[in-house]
Amino acid sequence: MNPFYSGYYTENELRGFGFKSVGQNVKIAKNCTIVGIENIAIGDNVRIDAYCSIFAHQEGWVTLGSFIHIGGYCLLSAGDGIRMDDFSGLSQGVHLYSRTDDYTGKFLTNPTVPKKYTGIIGGTVALGRHAIIGSSSVILPNVQIGDGTAVGALSLVTKSLDPWGVYFGSPAKKLKNRSKRLLTLETKLTAELAKPTNSLPISLSAIG
Repeated sequence: MNPFYSGYYTENELRGFGFKSVGQNVKIAKNCTIVGIENIAIGDNVRIDAYCSIFAHQEGWVTLGSFIHIGGYCLLSAGDGIRMDDFSGLSQGVHLYSRTDDYTGKFLTNPTVPKKYTGIIGGTVALGRHAIIGSSSVILPNVQIGDGTAVGALSLVTKSLDPWGVYFGSPAKKLKNRSKRLLTLETKLTAELAKPTNSLPISLSAIG
């Protein structure tokens, strides 16, 4: 046994933990922190790598589509909900916040303070199909990332982004349009998977 590799839970193990739903070919690293598993729904072909933290307790929720990868050290703070549609993904160290404290000084902050004294800002974070977020980027509450949009590493996203753009910066700004060639590849993949003798396991060669 390799002491430096903690491994992944399989979907059969995960279904016994009490998730809202778990699809086929799902792998979650054993050293992740997940709170509120009863509020988390996971589609098919999903991999969540090492040291990710997902918080979906109380009224929070997370819905993950199919063919989704979440790189190591990501944070999904899902008090007001996080949705990731099919083929979307997070590179290493991305932070998604569906709630945040008010930093103006008009309210007290942090979760040890009673709610009536805080000015928490909230709103669902949603990633469209084929949206991808680069390493160490931060997405703030009430933001929708359009289908096919890519966000470069180290970006801060404070407002919703239109579909099929490439964005970068703090705050993130559009640099150019993104190619739609990947839609052709999706069609080919779907056709390949429809063949009854075919299977498509998720590679563990790049462990986050």
